[in-house]
Formats: sequence, C-alpha cells, structure tokens
Amino acid sequence: MGRALRAGLMAAGAAAIILAGGGLLAQGGAQAPAAQGAWMSATPANDLPNPYNTIEDWAKMPEGRTWGSTSAVDIDKDGRSVWVAERCQVNSCWDRAKNEMSPLNTVFKFDANGKMVTSFGQGMFVFPHGIHVDRDGNVWVTDGQSNLPARAPGAAADSPLPPMPAKVVGHQVIKFSPEGKVLLTLGKAGGNVPGQPADPASFYQPNDVITYPNGDILVAEGHGNAPPSTARLIRFDRTGKFLREYGKMGSGLEGEFMQPHGLAVDSKGRLFVADRSNNRIQILDPETYKTLDTWYQFSRLSGIFIDPRTDTLYGADSESGSVSPPHYQWKRGIRVGSARDGKVTGFIPDPSHNGLTYEMVDGKVVAKMADGGKPPGGTLAAEGVAVDSQGVVYGAEVGPRKLQRYVRK
Repeated sequence: MGRALRAGLMAAGAAAIILAGGGLLAQGGAQAPAAQGAWMSATPANDLPNPYNTIEDWAKMPEGRTWGSTSAVDIDKDGRSVWVAERCQVNSCWDRAKNEMSPLNTVFKFDANGKMVTSFGQGMFVFPHGIHVDRDGNVWVTDGQSNLPARAPGAAADSPLPPMPAKVVGHQVIKFSPEGKVLLTLGKAGGNVPGQPADPASFYQPNDVITYPNGDILVAEGHGNAPPSTARLIRFDRTGKFLREYGKMGSGLEGEFMQPHGLAVDSKGRLFVADRSNNRIQILDPETYKTLDTWYQFSRLSGIFIDPRTDTLYGADSESGSVSPPHYQWKRGIRVGSARDGKVTGFIPDPSHNGLTYEMVDGKVVAKMADGGKPPGGTLAAEGVAVDSQGVVYGAEVGPRKLQRYVRK
C-alpha cells in the first residue's frame, strides 16, 4: 500500500512544496459529488471490463504453513518481489484463550516466481494490518490490535480480566531492514488504552504507513466508526520524533475521516487517503493536509495504490454490501482508473458476488443467493492492493485468506 507514496513523491520532487501554496487541484470533481452522503446518489461503477486473469496459489508458503488473513501487501524496491504480512494462519497472532503469541513468522518476501525468499516477525504483531516498502528497501508494518487483557465478548463488565501477557505488543509501527532487523519502533507497546489519557505519539488501531523523501513518516489511524476509535493522520520525522497530528472522526470534507484505511500519492505529490467508512477518497496537500478534492467513484476503499509512472489508481473495495449493507449497490472488487482525472476504466470483481442479489425488507437490506445458499459476509476480496513494475496486480484478502495475483489478459 505504501510504496506508491515513496515512489510518487520521489518523482514529484518539489511538487509537494508547490502544492502547499495552492493552485493544483485534482481533476475528478465533476464525477465526485462533494457533499456529505453524496455516495448514496453516485452511480455505481460496476459494469466495467476486467482486463485481468486471476492466478490462484501463486505465492508458495513454507511446507505445512497455510495463509492467514492479510490486508498488507507491497512491492520490493526491485519492482518485482512482493512483501506480505499475514495473521498467523488465522486472523490474529494472539491466542486469547491460551494467553500466548503464535510461534509463526508474520512478514514474508516472495520473488517474482512466488518463491519465499525470507520471513520474520515472530511474536512481534497481534494484527499486522498495513505494510510499506520505503525508497531504501526497508519494510514498515503496522499492528492494529494489542494483546493487553480484554474480557471475552458478552462477559460481564465486572468479570475478572485475563492475566497480563509476558510481553505486551501491539498498536505500533515497526521498521525492519530487508533482512528483518528492527530499525525503528513508533508508539508504545499496547498503544493508547481506551479510557486513559492518550499520547499523541502512540496509536490505537494504526492502519497504514508511508514515508516522505526527506524520511518523514505518516501513519493513518482509526479502524472504527465510533469511540474509542479515532481518525487521524500522525507525522513523525525520520528519527521517530512526533511532529504533528491532523484530523478527527467525522464526514466533513475538510479534516474529517471515518476509518482512514490506506495511503498513496500520485506523480504530482498529492496525498490520497482511502477514507473507507465515508465511501470516498480524500485528496490532500501532503504538507498542509488541506482537502484538494473528494472522489466517490472508486467506492468504499480499504486499500489504494497509485502507479507513479502512469498515475493509474487501483482501489480495493472489500466491504460494500457485506460489512456495509447500505453500500450494496456497489460491487466489491478492485477498481482501476486514473489518479489524474478520476475516471474508472476497469474492474476486477469479487467472485463471491456471483448469484448475489439484494432487496429491501422492512427497511433493511437483505442479501440473497440465487441457489438459496447463505450470502457471504464480512471482509471479502482484496483489502490491500499493490502493483509491480510489470503491471501485475496483487490483492491481499482478509476473509478468504489469500494473496491473489492478477495478470493482464
């Protein structure tokens, strides 16, 4: 997810500074109704050609190892190898029933043929969520949960908490060398605890991370639509010193987000935020974070990637209709278009949409399968997306627990 900002800002050079003075705006405004709730009247971009063939089981995990949920995928500095962070064969590396961490590695590098090159990260992440490869080839991973004691769902509010783990981890951002050496850690272990004073330099549910050409670091935080979740961008210098934070939870067009889930940049240096629960992309000045434009035509994006050579935008919608029933008219999948003018030109559909229809019953959205089977639910299709130097698309899937490869027909 994050490689696009690294490459794009390098190509843009001083464009980010120019943008701070204004004058350069995104060109998709005519297609993007700039009003709260405008996605409800925007025309769904579903019936578009799919220019790709799907390649199943491309990446080969170690013998005896199966894929867990993954939303984290990015491209190595070589342009072809692929980095992925996954959740220990399930959807969390913390076993709350046993009060212990998984013994499995979580971060993997695969070469262009799908052969695993290296892996690391055992015991360091509960819920690896976002990944970014910087211009030097270092690998940054965000952890969106922690292993601090928590009561089981449905337990009484006064029931005893589980014991403290031997080592607290989670709600952090970790920078690795390509060999797996820890180079920098952002945020305190366990993160900001709901109900306690929050440290602005620590996190609660960090989603994605990117780096600027000068080494500054930007983290997008907030994985829920109500407190204790937050919705902000947090900037650090290259040494990890906190510089500033920006944004709050809401649906306004200036300075408000609802699950800022992914980050990317175009060749002009404009910062694109996948503002997931607002069903939009917010295009920001990368220095002032002023809103330059708001786009709805790429749907409900969990992941976003921009090819810095062509400004092709790839947006992964993994929740329309399933996690977000009101957005059912938009099909899940990866939409392909232009970061220059906002036009959507292609669509890789989620196969779980086959035979799926929706209807309103007593004011509620009800999903139905043509064969009478149970409709799919949860996060489906790609949540994270990345594209290599040859135009091959990779989708990281949470619900299906896959890394899909898409090659042009």
